[in-house]
Amino acid sequence: MFSKFTSILQHAVEALAPSLPLQEDFVYHWKAITHYYIETSDDKAPVTDTNIPSHLEQMLDILTQEESERESGETGPCMEYLLHHKILETLFTLGKADCPPGMKQQVLSFYTKLLGRIHQPLLPHINVHRPVQKLIRLCGEILAAPTENEEIQFLCIVCAKLKQDPYLVNFFLEVSMMSIRCYHNRGSRMAELTSHTSIFMLSSLSVSQDGRIVVKACEGLMLLVSLPEPAAAKCLTENTELCELLTDRLSAFYKALPMSMDPLDIETVESVNWGLDVYNMKDDAAIFTGKRALISFLSWLDYCDQLIKEAQKTAAAVLAKAVRERFFVAVMEPQLMQTSEVGILTSTALLNRIIRQVTSEALLQDMVYFLLGEEKGPETLASIAQNPLRHRLIEHCDHLSDEISIMTLRLFEQLIQKPNQHILHSLMLRSLEERNYLENKPQEEREPVENDLEEDPLFVDDFSPENRLSSPDWLSNSPTHSPYHAKPDGKTEVHKIVNSFLCLVPDEAKSSSHVEGTGYDTYLRDAHRQRWDWRGTPKAMEKCDLDSPFFEGHFLKVLFDRMGRILDQPYDVNLHVTSVLSKLSLLPHPHIHEYLLDPYINLGPGCRSLFSVIVRVVGDLMLRIQRIPDFTPKLLLVRKRLLGLEPEGLNIDHMTLLEGVIVLEEFCKELAAIAFVKFHASASTSP
Repeated sequence: MFSKFTSILQHAVEALAPSLPLQEDFVYHWKAITHYYIETSDDKAPVTDTNIPSHLEQMLDILTQEESERESGETGPCMEYLLHHKILETLFTLGKADCPPGMKQQVLSFYTKLLGRIHQPLLPHINVHRPVQKLIRLCGEILAAPTENEEIQFLCIVCAKLKQDPYLVNFFLEVSMMSIRCYHNRGSRMAELTSHTSIFMLSSLSVSQDGRIVVKACEGLMLLVSLPEPAAAKCLTENTELCELLTDRLSAFYKALPMSMDPLDIETVESVNWGLDVYNMKDDAAIFTGKRALISFLSWLDYCDQLIKEAQKTAAAVLAKAVRERFFVAVMEPQLMQTSEVGILTSTALLNRIIRQVTSEALLQDMVYFLLGEEKGPETLASIAQNPLRHRLIEHCDHLSDEISIMTLRLFEQLIQKPNQHILHSLMLRSLEERNYLENKPQEEREPVENDLEEDPLFVDDFSPENRLSSPDWLSNSPTHSPYHAKPDGKTEVHKIVNSFLCLVPDEAKSSSHVEGTGYDTYLRDAHRQRWDWRGTPKAMEKCDLDSPFFEGHFLKVLFDRMGRILDQPYDVNLHVTSVLSKLSLLPHPHIHEYLLDPYINLGPGCRSLFSVIVRVVGDLMLRIQRIPDFTPKLLLVRKRLLGLEPEGLNIDHMTLLEGVIVLEEFCKELAAIAFVKFHASASTSP
């Protein structure tokens, strides 16, 4: 009480007394602090009961005033005094001893305010960056310490200064020792960089129980990894435990998840941004078990993703590789490779959510390499099992469990929409690159095969002139009719492609014309909404290795096999199979367009395309229709039930077949729309 009265009296005297020159005033306050230690024997009284906080605040005010009164960059006598007399070193010693109790808190606050208020660069001074470095080491030593808030404020201001002037990081890369290493009988000296102490302290504070401290620590780490200095990036990734911090916590959060979770819960949990999730254990548990653990995992994943996105390029690559090796390979791969169907379903749903959430280029690249491998050469039937995880995931698209098949198909649908070239190359392009699905023999040497759909008895009615589509507005710009299937540039005329897909399903198996709002124009509008970036032309035939055996690739093989069973598969499975195939068809690459969307290419012996697979399905359908009485009315009723236009009633025979026919019709309309829109997109971008 007496000391507080003394402080008030001192302020009153200072207010009434004539003002001293700033330097004298500054020296007075500093000596008042040092005299306290000389004159006071009671070292147990808290610092708040002394005048030390007041004197420190006065010193800061004087330094701020001095800088404002001088020209930019000019050092005043008060600052010179602080630097010359190593005041920061002395304060560090007092703070380390925490004498009187609470002094460490005051010192941290003084350093933070000094670096924050003074605009001239202080850190390059040896009498500043050395005590700052020492004070950094004091931070985070004790978890939940009373100085935790001041520690994180201090560390963040240091990180902000480094971000503002990246060259300053060189003052924090100490040469700790000189080691002599012998190599081939020659000695070489090598300076070894010590760990960036800020990383260790921020890492310690990032596991604080105080959420605000954690967020601040994470922000500080993000500032450090974004420093553009290559030496800093190397030090952060090679000489600190930053990689371990990120991956170990990610693994711990993942392992804390329940062994079994509903995939719908995983998919529909609200969007998670690190540092912003609201903690409510009671509400979270009431929604579904494990929600809090899931949000914690996704929140830390988002932080890792954002950290890698902001990091310097080489640091980002190292961090992403660490996540791949220490989390994806070490933790997730065993979960994805297990035999338990419940475990497979949960881990696949989590992986799907991870793929959806990752946005950083470096992390996405390493995640893709983890899932699909790094192979770039043509895929062969003998090599599909070389990457066990890739092989297992693709096989899961055709799993005995429909739930696992659907979830894995959704995973690949999510994956192929990611902006990464290796995804497309690994799953499709490396198999289509040589275009060896095309017939290589001259016309006169080919075996007589009825390839022309107009002469196929299964389709003669549908392709008759009176049943062909008329020329509505959307075909007004199409090429004029030609007796040949291809134009001189080798591209099939678009109206022939569109008609081929639209007329593929026989009239008795069509039901969309009887229901409003289910026409082909709906798919045209959807296709027009896509962002088209049509680049490149097909590889010239003379440069292709057409003699090499063709294999469509493991992924397309499974999808084509699934497509071939569309009449015998559950409705939900069919929806996801066709959805993945339509997403692939949308991709703007000429080989994909040719292989998936051109019905008139001459396939080599033993080769199949998407169109040829559908042709076989339609052939099977036409035979089965004849054995089902009242097929068309039943088909229309099923469509109306699926659209919610008719209430559920008695079970209908052949329900799976009827639902498959509806999906097939819609898929053909969608492919026709995609082909039409892609044609005009390519025409508008061609020179």
